[in-house]
Amino acid sequence: MSKTELIDRIAEECDLNKADSKRVLESVFGAIADSLTGDGRFSYHGFGTFTVRERSARMGRNPQTGESMQIQASKTVKFKVSSGLKDSL
Repeated sequence: MSKTELIDRIAEECDLNKADSKRVLESVFGAIADSLTGDGRFSYHGFGTFTVRERSARMGRNPQTGESMQIQASKTVKFKVSSGLKDSL
């Protein structure tokens, strides 16, 4: 499903126009992003939990040249699906 398809579905199910649906969707994802940058966690019952994880520095290999290189430490987002959603799949 694309962003446009999601906006259309929100508009249809909530009796909103597409502009209002887009603002709602962007507000929701903005709140999720703020939660992740703030306390590093967002949970929605029945769907799943997003958490920020630290990735340590490690050695990697450049696929073009084959030489070893240092990959810097970084942060990434991990998603754990809820058991209810997992069972429905």
